[in-house]
Amino acid sequence: MSMDHHHTTLSDRLTFPEDNKIATGFFAAGILGVVLSLIGLFVNTEQFFYSYLTSFTFIASLVLGALFFVMIQHVTRSSWSVVIRRIPETISFQLLWLGLLFVPILFGMEFLYEWTRPERIATDELTQYKQPYLNIPFFVIRNVIYFTVWGFLGYKLYKNSVAMDLSDDPALDKKQRVLSAPGILLFAFTVAFASFDWLMSMDSHWFSTMFGVYYFAMSFQSILAVVIIIVLYLFRKGLLTKTINNAHIHDLGALLFGFTVFYAYIAFSQFLLIYYANIPEETLWYYYRFEGSWIILAYLFLIGRFVLPFVLLLGKKAKTNYKLLMGVSIWIVILQFLEMFWIVMPILHKGAISFHWLDITLLLAFFGISSGLFFRHFGKHSMIPKNDPLLAESLNKH
Repeated sequence: MSMDHHHTTLSDRLTFPEDNKIATGFFAAGILGVVLSLIGLFVNTEQFFYSYLTSFTFIASLVLGALFFVMIQHVTRSSWSVVIRRIPETISFQLLWLGLLFVPILFGMEFLYEWTRPERIATDELTQYKQPYLNIPFFVIRNVIYFTVWGFLGYKLYKNSVAMDLSDDPALDKKQRVLSAPGILLFAFTVAFASFDWLMSMDSHWFSTMFGVYYFAMSFQSILAVVIIIVLYLFRKGLLTKTINNAHIHDLGALLFGFTVFYAYIAFSQFLLIYYANIPEETLWYYYRFEGSWIILAYLFLIGRFVLPFVLLLGKKAKTNYKLLMGVSIWIVILQFLEMFWIVMPILHKGAISFHWLDITLLLAFFGISSGLFFRHFGKHSMIPKNDPLLAESLNKH
């Protein structure tokens, strides 16, 4: 066993190539996106903030999904995922920066959130009733709490893991579990309330107790797709090909399949309850998103985000078919962005889908910079947690 472990670890290059220009490329794209978006801020301020919120909640969903992935692996002491865990660890390390990226939203609050407008509060009884929760100071305080919790968890889990590369101190491994167990509980609360604050409160009348789970289900399905994309990208570069094998890929594919079903179950349950109860305040939210051409996106999610991946990933062979997995994963990530767009935009553009160039430039800014940060950090340390006690077991998975 130890011989085999030793042999497998040494046969692969463990650091991401220094000469790889991918981080620089992403940063360049990101900076271009930032510059163009800043022009848009002055051209069409309202559109800017809506597009900004769309891209922000999209990137946040991936980074938060990664944090959950890491914590769940530690709590369950899962060995299969050890060889791929550094990828979501590096992604969730970005939670520190995400808090800074939230700041512009605070400047655009009167555009995005009707409950911040005094004239709306004055005439609307239901908004007045929600004032103790929906007010600017409390909103800011809550978001400071969310990002402090997430930033701390993402930072500590990443730092401990990197520290384990240098020492095989079992105390570090224990620390990860001690952090993750309460971390999952805190994560559940903070992500649910963050999704209420960022997205649900845009329509101050609407409420759905399932919205937090709905946001989580989307996030986790998408991050599994992102991890698959990165692993297969590394394979294409000839990296980790002996460390990560078909069995690991199969498990990722199986998880993606499982969470595709979970996403559909939650999204449909939320819709069904509201449809069945038929309470005006609740149904309006769906009314705007099923109105005019917006209904096209609703059907696209049903078919493209559930039916298609479900059918394509059903077979055992499909879960190790790299081309198919790559295609399905990229498709899911695109739909994740579109679903954020579908949640945010009908408030600004009622009745018809309307794409603005700011949607693209802000997506480029967010995606470019966060991907650049990922590859920059990913290149700094080993691509797998070197001294993890479960590494040998993970390498020998077949």
